[in-house]
Amino acid sequence: MSSFRDKMAAKTAELGSSSERAAPERPAAVAPAEPRRSSAFKTGPGMLGALAVAQQRIQELETTSDKLMLPVNAIQPNPWQPRKIFSDEGLASLAESIREVGLVEPVVVRRADNGYQLIAGERRLRAHVLIQAEEIRASVIECSDQDMAVLALVENVGREDLTDYEIGQSLRRAEREFPTRKRMAEALGMSRKGLYRFLAFENLPDFIRRDLDLNPRLLGGSAADEVVSAIKKFGTAGLSAARELWPAVVERTLDQGKLAAAIGAQASRGESIESVSERSIEKIFSGKSHAGSITKDTNSFTVKLKTGVLSDAQETQIRELISQLFNVKPG
Repeated sequence: MSSFRDKMAAKTAELGSSSERAAPERPAAVAPAEPRRSSAFKTGPGMLGALAVAQQRIQELETTSDKLMLPVNAIQPNPWQPRKIFSDEGLASLAESIREVGLVEPVVVRRADNGYQLIAGERRLRAHVLIQAEEIRASVIECSDQDMAVLALVENVGREDLTDYEIGQSLRRAEREFPTRKRMAEALGMSRKGLYRFLAFENLPDFIRRDLDLNPRLLGGSAADEVVSAIKKFGTAGLSAARELWPAVVERTLDQGKLAAAIGAQASRGESIESVSERSIEKIFSGKSHAGSITKDTNSFTVKLKTGVLSDAQETQIRELISQLFNVKPG
């Protein structure tokens, strides 16, 4: 796309559904479509309205922007940029394209102390660094902190490859622009539960967050929320268990989805990491209804069935099978 405005229009078009709200007044370029992210981002009128206003604001800013060639080292990163992982292969491909045909779309910056601050175009800027270019074509606009926070969310929240931790960091930095978290959730069209799930990362212990800074894919939002609850429930014992168990998550020998349960087991019964990491749980269904589960770990093999899901004949068959396997007299 030829302009930052068109690019933003395309992004905002992907974040709403006409079935979810009465159509607000907005620029004609913003067309509703189905959202791409999880149900936590249940787009509502507030999100659509905020994005429409953001796009209109960009249009106004672009009309008075300066187009300049700027020193690459004079551009500071966007403080609201949530993305921590950039594909080396993708950057290399972009860098080669820029080397061969030049930069198609300029980066967007604002003036800041001792230079400029990036608004949009992180990959393009990194690609210039990769090819050791000294200058980059830039569109210089006037942009407030509030505009910066909104634009960072517009550019990143709708991307499926962005991790929950990165989104949480971005939302955390943008939080100061809203009077309350309730108002923030309303403005973004998110459920409050969805918002709190992403903000749960801030309540994790420092030793976990340090590793997430290096690899944000280690822990998803739901798992983080469950871990925070488990540590809070068991206090000091929970924190100690988390400290002991976390390296197993980093080494991928303990699934992140089992971490909270492992913390609870370790804190309450002193259960070992090996026992928890080797546990498997298989749900049993009767038609579409949940009927029970089969749990296997290093110490036991347990079958649980809800009362009433078996017929008398089925119960008799199970008892007979157990009798045959273990020489148990049927009851």
